[in-house]
Amino acid sequence: MGSTYGKLFKISTFGESHGPGIGVIIDGCPAGLSVDTEFIQHELDRRKPGQSRITTQRREADEFEVLSGLFDGRTQGTPIALLIRNTDQRSKDYGHIAEQFRPSHADYTYQTKYGSRDYRGGGRSSARETAARVAAGAIAKLLLQQQGVQINAYVSQVGTLKLEKPYTELNLALAEENAVRCPDPDMAEQMFQYIDEIRKRGDSVGGVVDCVMTGVPAGWGEPVFDKLHAELGKAMLSINAVKGFEYGSGFAGAELFGSQHNDEFYTDTEGRVRTKTNHSGGIQGGISNGETIYFRTAFKPVATIMQDQDSVDVHGQPVIVSGKGRHDPCVVPRAVPIVEAMAALVLADMHLRNKVARV
Repeated sequence: MGSTYGKLFKISTFGESHGPGIGVIIDGCPAGLSVDTEFIQHELDRRKPGQSRITTQRREADEFEVLSGLFDGRTQGTPIALLIRNTDQRSKDYGHIAEQFRPSHADYTYQTKYGSRDYRGGGRSSARETAARVAAGAIAKLLLQQQGVQINAYVSQVGTLKLEKPYTELNLALAEENAVRCPDPDMAEQMFQYIDEIRKRGDSVGGVVDCVMTGVPAGWGEPVFDKLHAELGKAMLSINAVKGFEYGSGFAGAELFGSQHNDEFYTDTEGRVRTKTNHSGGIQGGISNGETIYFRTAFKPVATIMQDQDSVDVHGQPVIVSGKGRHDPCVVPRAVPIVEAMAALVLADMHLRNKVARV
């Protein structure tokens, strides 16, 4: 019921923010894939809390355990189960909102849908669940690396601070050299100071994560309802706090004429069909065309702030909700590996589906 994604490369996540642990079951990963467990841990370390003073200070090692599916470092074609134990829960921090609905959280909607809710850190609705996605995404990345596919996400905007340079003018490797994960060092410093200022005010701020995928061959994606960009959009919009998704020229393309927007074809010196421009974002008709795929994902300000806010309780009575606990003042620095993971899961599934389509 909403906890599974994928058709052939399929994942199901489980667990809650303040339960014993979280995890994922991966079904459909081909046998014989060499799995670098250090790489999986590296990806989890990029997402884990407590990385700097502009992220939540919850201290989780996010060390994973392999419960099934691997033998001698290789996949067996059987379900892969990964578990990440929770070790630094502070459930007492949430006792005061046991019967209160926090503004812009899932408290009210979960209570209405299920008749009960785990108020400790949001339970299943917590962004803690995304650690399981990152672990699964790491295995998807390893599968995609065999196909020459590379995925790089980075922070392009925090609040009103925007990185104006396109990805083609950036060294994306620099994104991992600062706490904000912005590939422009000067803008990264401005963003860091701005987030820190917001944190001191007990407030939060949103931002944008861009993602660039290279090496995707032409032909991935399904027509009509399972278009590649549609699946990417669903995957990104399933991430906590995401409010928008656009690929290629996105909304800016609405301002252009067809004569400006069309990507004209040509044949390069190696005999490959290419496009002179890439307003399509590497996808046409819902299927990859062999060009670079790029998209942007917008994140809202984190809903939990260290300020008093008006709300109501489970009885409909007015209350004042006071922010407590440990929370990110801006989610985008830690969202970068989550965006990459979800993109990898989409591409891994499309890769396997394309193989079936060509049998």
